Amino acid sequence: MAQPHTSPSSTTREVEVSAARVDHGADRPATPEEERLADSNRVDPEVAESVEEANERGAAQKGEGRVS
Repeated sequence: MAQPHTSPSSTTREVEVSAARVDHGADRPATPEEERLADSNRVDPEVAESVEEANERGAAQKGEGRVS
């Protein structure tokens, strides 16, 4: 059975806004090994091109579904 439509209370909205403002950074600094491994990563040029094309398509998106 479907649940009836409800609206969040003002308290719920306040908590959601507060939670959205919390820094969601890393829980700890990277270890020296993690830094070394991250610096050694290389991006496949084909993947980089694909990501760039997707970003351009998204930036040019019109109509419903557009994130503003």
